[in-house]
Amino acid sequence: MEGRLNVEQIKEVLPHRYPFLLVDRILEMEPGSRVVGLKNVTITEPCFQGHFPEQAVMPGVLIIEAMAQVGAAMVLSGRQGRDGLALYLMALDDVKFRHPVVPGDQLRLEMTMLREKQKVVRMRGEAFVDGTLVAEAEITAAIYPRRQAL
Repeated sequence: MEGRLNVEQIKEVLPHRYPFLLVDRILEMEPGSRVVGLKNVTITEPCFQGHFPEQAVMPGVLIIEAMAQVGAAMVLSGRQGRDGLALYLMALDDVKFRHPVVPGDQLRLEMTMLREKQKVVRMRGEAFVDGTLVAEAEITAAIYPRRQAL
């Protein structure tokens, strides 16, 4: 699976569903190398009921989760038997939040594979809104069967 993916195709690769599927579209993908995804940030998302009711700001942890999901789409798309696999976060490094993300923004999530060794991957992620870097992180994750206990 290469190139662009719509939300239905993303759901074929990722196990996440509403309200935790945080990827709306994959714009570009080179499996095992790099991927670019989109997340449309809307006021109707459950997190904005409490974060913060008077001034909605997307929680940083959800930005990182969106990055991880885009990275997972890249990692799992190129694998045979991917239907039974998921990516589980192991570590986050060099995480930086540079600007708030608010309803109406569109996150452009760019992930690059740094290293893949057996069942562990390390990726570099950057999130942009209108060309401005809003967050970045290095993400280490493990590939496991979905139902396997860690």
